[in-house]
Amino acid sequence: MASSFPIPVRALAFSAAATLISGFASGPALAGASGPFLAHQALYELKLVKSRGTNAISGARGRILYNFSGSACEGYTSEFRQVSELDSGEGKLTLSDLRSHSWEDAGGKSYRFKIDTRMNDADSAPIDGVAERVGDRITVKLKQPVAKTFELDGKVVFPTEQIQHIIAAAREGKSVLELMVYDGSDNGEKVYNTLSVIGQPIPGTRSIASPDPSTANDQMKTLTRWPVTVSYYDRDAKTKEGEQTPVYAMSFELFENGVSRALVLDYNDFVIAGAMGRFDVRDSKPCK
Repeated sequence: MASSFPIPVRALAFSAAATLISGFASGPALAGASGPFLAHQALYELKLVKSRGTNAISGARGRILYNFSGSACEGYTSEFRQVSELDSGEGKLTLSDLRSHSWEDAGGKSYRFKIDTRMNDADSAPIDGVAERVGDRITVKLKQPVAKTFELDGKVVFPTEQIQHIIAAAREGKSVLELMVYDGSDNGEKVYNTLSVIGQPIPGTRSIASPDPSTANDQMKTLTRWPVTVSYYDRDAKTKEGEQTPVYAMSFELFENGVSRALVLDYNDFVIAGAMGRFDVRDSKPCK
């Protein structure tokens, strides 16, 4: 992870809305349990806050532009772009450009994704595929990087579905949530084990030490939010004695309408903070 810090595709869901309820059950009847989610565009400014370990770096900066739209009726669309620059020292700079587009059915039955990454102006093979949930199995059909069809356990959840699980668990007063997550990242075949730790609710009436455009928005001022840390573990890694180290961890404050602020990304060797620089509410069509 020392060469770049593109946010794994799961992270494109962190700042947007989702549509399913907690637990492994799925279905349209559960989609409205946490209320409506906000269609919006958010811009995050990234900067290095800590460097440690043998692969310490001297600097990092970047931006995330995130667009979320849709409804529980038509499904949810996420468009994400992250441009970042990492300084490994001695003039060694790595520039990465990650673009992703995904659509997720509100019932968690279908997930389409396409991911393109460019590193120092060199294109990598895009990832393009669709995952369909049928019964207790999920069938994934990849077009790229290679044509391939395979199955996943039906208990695996998709990215926006994961956020809904977290919100539902937070409302129930739960502090820990474990989920298996598939987002199409890496080569399109990766499934992560995740552990979410949820803090005490923060009422909208509480003063904020570091406000941003989301907390200044009239639609956001009265909403409850929760501090959340999600750790991602490699399911295929062989664990030695002791606890397994996560591949990366994300911390953020999650509003009840799906918007997130105060992002922190921990890649073990370094930590990146993402402050919201712009926040715009988008029009959305209500369900008929």
